[in-house]
Amino acid sequence: MFSFFTTAEANEALPDVIKKYEYSLAKRNEITKLEHQLQLILSTGNSFEEYVPLKQQLNSTITKYYESLEILESTGVVVKSIEQGLLDFPSKRFDEEVWLCWKYGETEIKFWHEKDSGFMGRKPVENVDLKDLV
Repeated sequence: MFSFFTTAEANEALPDVIKKYEYSLAKRNEITKLEHQLQLILSTGNSFEEYVPLKQQLNSTITKYYESLEILESTGVVVKSIEQGLLDFPSKRFDEEVWLCWKYGETEIKFWHEKDSGFMGRKPVENVDLKDLV
């Protein structure tokens, strides 16, 4: 179900969101590692006995990765970049739809930006307290 977040609601949801994000990131990193291992097997001429099980493991990990993204976004957050650790929470500033912006490593929601601007357009939340504007 879709809903807008206040700053307080986003901060309250953040610990669970971080946990789910970290799981997704771990799956993404596992995919990268498995892809590298598969390329190594192909380039060194190893047998299908090594390749096939690893390829099946990659397929399973890809499935788990996409499932983890669905679970993460079911919290109401929108994933902008797993690799860069960018997630946005839909919010409102007066009548304008905006994003509350979070980057991996931050301990709370400190920034927001307009719908059409990204990470570079972030503005500090304290300038406009979005929790009172929804």
